[in-house]
Amino acid sequence: MRLFLPVLLLAAPAAAAPFQNLAALETRLTGALGAGIGEVGGPAAPIDRRLKLAACPQPVSIEPPALGAVTLACPAIGWKLRVPLKRLAMTSAAGSPAMRAAPVIKRGDPVELVAERDGFVVSTQTVAQEDGVAGGRIRLRADAKAPVVIAEVVELGRARIP
Repeated sequence: MRLFLPVLLLAAPAAAAPFQNLAALETRLTGALGAGIGEVGGPAAPIDRRLKLAACPQPVSIEPPALGAVTLACPAIGWKLRVPLKRLAMTSAAGSPAMRAAPVIKRGDPVELVAERDGFVVSTQTVAQEDGVAGGRIRLRADAKAPVVIAEVVELGRARIP
């Protein structure tokens, strides 16, 4: 029994693995989306604090929004978390569904992607990966091997990084 007790004490820290910091994950997500919790384009609600996700040993990946949600994933461990996004209410004052706005940018269209910060502007040519209305967010890609960038549609043929 005396030999067994030290083995249990050594195994206890390994069994009590730390959990993923959900507040930090939420902050990173709202920063990536450019919208806060409850804002249009941001998470619809805070991440449930009852979740006990194993701490990811590498940065958690944030996949582009799809079907009204964004996916957070830790490939090293294998967990995924879908976070619903707040959408623009598509109803008129009378309460009937409003007609969708016509897309300003269509899939495959060339789009000038602009990033503006204190005193400088950077732009590049990209291709729309989906249709988008003014004020909405769409996925853009510079070429087939480039990563997807999520941007806000400004006008015909122009989008900006929020």
